[in-house]
Amino acid sequence: MAPLPETSSAPPQGSPPGEARFPVDAVRARFPALGRAARFVYFDNAGGAQAPGDVLARVTRHLTDFNVQRGARYAKSVEVDRVIAEARARVATLLGGDNPAEVAFGMNATSFIRLVSLALGQTIVAPRDEIIVTDLDHHANISTWQELQKSGARISWWRMRDDHRLHVEDLVPLLTERTRLVACTVVSHALGSRVDVAAVAQAAHAAGAEVFLDCVHYTPHGAIDVKAWDCDYLVCSGYKAFAPHMGFLWGKLPALERLPTFREEFIPDAPPDKIEAGTFVYENVAGMAAAVDYIEALGGELDPAANSPRARILAAMAGIEAYERDLSVAMLAALAEVGADVYGVADPAAVDRRVPTFCFNLPGVAPAAVARGLAAADIGARDGHMYAPRLMERLGLSLASGAVRASLVHYNTRDEIDRFAGALHVLAGQA
Repeated sequence: MAPLPETSSAPPQGSPPGEARFPVDAVRARFPALGRAARFVYFDNAGGAQAPGDVLARVTRHLTDFNVQRGARYAKSVEVDRVIAEARARVATLLGGDNPAEVAFGMNATSFIRLVSLALGQTIVAPRDEIIVTDLDHHANISTWQELQKSGARISWWRMRDDHRLHVEDLVPLLTERTRLVACTVVSHALGSRVDVAAVAQAAHAAGAEVFLDCVHYTPHGAIDVKAWDCDYLVCSGYKAFAPHMGFLWGKLPALERLPTFREEFIPDAPPDKIEAGTFVYENVAGMAAAVDYIEALGGELDPAANSPRARILAAMAGIEAYERDLSVAMLAALAEVGADVYGVADPAAVDRRVPTFCFNLPGVAPAAVARGLAAADIGARDGHMYAPRLMERLGLSLASGAVRASLVHYNTRDEIDRFAGALHVLAGQA
């Protein structure tokens, strides 16, 4: 992959340290959608981030040159096998895993949550019959587990505190000899609040339970490390991580080997084949591998001393996190100026506890009206319940109206935040 282009724009005087170091102009040049968008601002990245040009090219090349089924002896089919194997290895590196066989590809994270829940549902027996879920999570990582109550499972709730965060010390008393699994997010897709998932796994394993992590929203914002986190299962979707629409499941090999899954008799009873029954979207998997390549290339630019693919990925994510902390501080300032009610970590001194995803409401202005006003200013944001009805209830918000969500990633800029702030001032009647 070609290196990031040089950028001639210097950071403005007084720029925060992370912003001064991060080559955002060069990054933006890698994303064709940003150049084609004219004045439009992508602040709905939690609904799907844009893809670098190399990702688009990889998908196009696959469809143009290798749009055949894998498993045959002719060269084009052999190439599909190679692309899938390479993508599996690249994703394993992204996750900090050692074994590509622990990575399974499919349609999306939700389908993998259902696959694992249905499989584990066959193994739920007393006394290990309790599943702990949270009220911070996406509905997909709650309702799917609740469905197992029909098979005799018990559901227990780990609830967020009034600071809109999950605290592991509140989880510990819930863990007993009955706990089979703890299912939680790595970071809230609605509020941006981070969860200390390594501490979650430590507590759960001490009680003899497994851990299932929804990592969809965290993937573009920080380094994933399945070994350090010590989770048992983890799901992601490519569409938030600068890749096409696809999903993948990672699991510890022994856990995947034990997992009872539906498969045809001719499909090997071993990971990942036992999990990937049927044909998935090969071209999108090729695009996911290209997205990992993009992240690695960025890391090489940020830290030329990084001497391995994993080291370069870690360098990229460290740079992204530092830059996004600066974006978060700027966003919180913009929201404070208009008197917005911010749900999630609102203290600028604590932005390391969040990612730049902001749920908020303007006093006296309906969320839908705010989203429409932002749209009229060519700023894409979202309003509604964010597929988190229990979270909305905890926040005291109506499911019908919910809140406004603005979600940023590392190709967004301070100039875009300034435009966002100006639009909010108008909507709040302060212009």
